[in-house]
Amino acid sequence: MSEALDRLLDLLDLERVEENIFRGRSRSAIVPRVFGGQVAAQALVAAGRTVPEDRTAHSLHSYFLRMGDPGAPIVYTVDRIRDGRSFTTRRVVAVQHGQPIFHLSASFQTYEEGLEHQAPMPDAPDPETLPAAEEVLPRYADRFVDPRIADRMLKARAAVDLRYVDEPPYGSVGRPREPRSQVWFRANGKLADDPLLHVCLATYVSDMTLLDSVLLAHGRGGWAVGDVVGASLDHAMWFHRPFRADEWLLYDQESPSASGGRGLGQARIYTQDGRLAISVIQEGVVRVPRG
Repeated sequence: MSEALDRLLDLLDLERVEENIFRGRSRSAIVPRVFGGQVAAQALVAAGRTVPEDRTAHSLHSYFLRMGDPGAPIVYTVDRIRDGRSFTTRRVVAVQHGQPIFHLSASFQTYEEGLEHQAPMPDAPDPETLPAAEEVLPRYADRFVDPRIADRMLKARAAVDLRYVDEPPYGSVGRPREPRSQVWFRANGKLADDPLLHVCLATYVSDMTLLDSVLLAHGRGGWAVGDVVGASLDHAMWFHRPFRADEWLLYDQESPSASGGRGLGQARIYTQDGRLAISVIQEGVVRVPRG
């Protein structure tokens, strides 16, 4: 296991303060606020630790309410909404400085047989043939508002091997293209056989690139380039089939709409052998800076 992945797993190992109250830490982010994927993953950890082990997460719905302070602990309070025969529902509120910064509802289910179908996996190249972030990011350092951002991005994402199929938004500034983006990702090391851990790690990664397709449609490079400002507003995920986050997953993303200073991203995450594992939808603030 890489040192960076070890640090991320330590971040997801919340301290239990009381039966339904947990405390999490943050780490330095690329921007001076808590990374949204971290808060979502920690909240799901808190919810999952109040659920019987035979019930796995099948969906989450969440709202980002305020920017998180990376220098302060985050307290997660779990409300045990429902414990049914097949489904368990939990509500989690993340609080900093006495104010809620994030709200999550998650549902868990015991395994059962049922009808089966799925959307087919789109074409994508073998992830092993694609360049790693260490090769790609330095190429674009001179396009960023601060060339040191490339190093900060590499450090912040070191726990995950994330590879773009095509150029990232900051690689095609000024050239609008189809609002679609694909990345392969996996944890940068072996994970334990805990289904909750794999779901939480995928939740963490899912907030990294989902709004890329919004930027691509308008030839924008993103916050690192300085031609847009933005933040996640909400995030929803549905976990369809078992998967491992330490094996390659294809994140196929697209944007059907942008309007009113907001952009919508939707995506499907497939295992390398073609099984649809996760569906994701997120809306975010996407604004052009006023010059």
